[in-house]
Amino acid sequence: EVQLVESGGGLVQAGGSLTLSCAAAGFTFDEHAIGWLRQVPGKKREIVSCITNGGRTYADSVEGRFTISYDNTKNMVYLQMNNLKPGDTATYCCGAELKCGGLIAYGVWGQGTLVTVSS
Repeated sequence: EVQLVESGGGLVQAGGSLTLSCAAAGFTFDEHAIGWLRQVPGKKREIVSCITNGGRTYADSVEGRFTISYDNTKNMVYLQMNNLKPGDTATYCCGAELKCGGLIAYGVWGQGTLVTVSS
């Protein structure tokens, strides 16, 4: 059974940094895509980043500010977020699927961790 548990959210001032962590179990990192999604009530969900064996992708809205990484010895996925903006305020969830393109439709997701950026 795939299980994902996020942590590391909180309140930060604009311009600050946070690192989100995702403890993953039940699947092989090397054979899956792992992504971070953010959601705000009333808005469309957004995949902010995805990582596979082949590389990393980022949404335009976070390119240059966020960095995704994983440690397969610890089964952990991270999202380093720098220069945070109020518009980054959202619940952030990590998820796994075979491909980045399938995350929204088919991904298994954790419960999420709330990030609030104050101006």
